[in-house]
Amino acid sequence: MIQLFHLFKNFGANVALQDISLRIRKGEFVFVTGPSGAGKTTLLRLMFGVEKPTSGHILINGINLNRIGRKKLDLLRRKVGFVFQDFKLLTGRTVFENVALALEVRGERPSYVRKKAHLALRSVGLVKKEQSYPLQLSGGEQQRVAIARAIVNDPLVLLADEPTGNLDPDLTREIMLLFRTIHMKGTTVVVATHSRELLQETAQRQVILNRGRLIGEK
Repeated sequence: MIQLFHLFKNFGANVALQDISLRIRKGEFVFVTGPSGAGKTTLLRLMFGVEKPTSGHILINGINLNRIGRKKLDLLRRKVGFVFQDFKLLTGRTVFENVALALEVRGERPSYVRKKAHLALRSVGLVKKEQSYPLQLSGGEQQRVAIARAIVNDPLVLLADEPTGNLDPDLTREIMLLFRTIHMKGTTVVVATHSRELLQETAQRQVILNRGRLIGEK
């Protein structure tokens, strides 16, 4: 599903990733871990196609991101959901509108948008909050809206960058249960985290980064 070959990423003189080769199978659940500055966020952004590697190759579902144009990349990214640590919700739009926007930009029919957005919000337990605004929600609820927005397109791959970094332990368990439920439906899930507590509670594969290098797995 996801293949990385000798991936390097530089930001000017700063080397963010060095010679990363990695394979994530279809339907797998993988944690990417390591200390702050290890390169976790950069790696996920490369997988999502919002950053380009300095060298090396990224294949998502057999498609080489280096060899497709912007239009085809945009189409591919519709099948890759991304959950940000800081939610990135539009505060001037309702919960429903935030989720629906991901479908509206594709030009989907209004009836289809309503149905899919409603189902996505139901799956994260937020149907009763559809007409609320993000700033009226708790942190955990905002993160669930962000997850609903990421899964409304039925993605093949779900990427999450420190999705529980701002949440307390109870909310962290709640959010991780959501990811496991999504994974059980066949979605490939990749979660970046530096939380030792979270990693101690999982038996899922762990890919370990440090200073931009892949240093091991568990």
